[in-house]
Amino acid sequence: MPITTHPILFVGAGPGDPELITVKGQKALMQADCIVYSGSLVPEAVLKWKKEGAETVNSAPLHLEQIIERIQSAWQQGQKVVRLHTGDPSLYSAMIEQVQELAKQNIPYRVIPGVTAAFAAAAGLGFVYTLPEVTQTLILTRMPGRTPVPEKEHLRFLAGHQCSLAIYLSVSLVEEVADILGEAYGPEVSCVLASRVSQPEESFFCTPVKDLVKTVEQEQIKRQALIIIGKTLEYGTEKALSAKSKLYAEHFSHGFRK
Repeated sequence: MPITTHPILFVGAGPGDPELITVKGQKALMQADCIVYSGSLVPEAVLKWKKEGAETVNSAPLHLEQIIERIQSAWQQGQKVVRLHTGDPSLYSAMIEQVQELAKQNIPYRVIPGVTAAFAAAAGLGFVYTLPEVTQTLILTRMPGRTPVPEKEHLRFLAGHQCSLAIYLSVSLVEEVADILGEAYGPEVSCVLASRVSQPEESFFCTPVKDLVKTVEQEQIKRQALIIIGKTLEYGTEKALSAKSKLYAEHFSHGFRK
């Protein structure tokens, strides 16, 4: 009898809280025979959903060929394989290079999205990235490091839009980030340093841009942190909006309300 094979499932683990994985992702973990997870970023707490006897493989010390070999071996044995990435697989995950290798071997795959840290941070802070007539744009970006960034997408150009920004993977370059944000938004404008969002060690630090570097140094934050800035940070429960959403306006008609 031929072995029944299953598509490889690339699953977004979310930002760290095991309850912020999607229901679909949770079910995939509960059914998986082999879970290859990014141990450098995915907390082991997320693996609480795996079934008894499921094999777990930490991909942190492995290179691409070793990861693909492990996935291929389990797939050929008819196992259900989950490739577990932090956050959402579409963002800073290196998923495509894995998919391309699987395609060479005619191994099918599917993707289950996850919650990215920028959205978990907004939820934790109780704010929104977009407000009527304040800003309607959110940019997710990072600084160039060992992974380059196209010149036209450098933070110094994006910050010029003065919209909401969520800056990933850049806390090690905080001095340059602070200089760019200070020039674009002003040194007195508030920004948020969000560390280990949704995890037990979660911390939020609201600070003027001019004090961002000092905050990073004092709190000894070296990784797994976001830097968030934008005009919507000024609007909490105290500052009134000049314009509100038309969706709930008394005299605004739409397909569900006259």
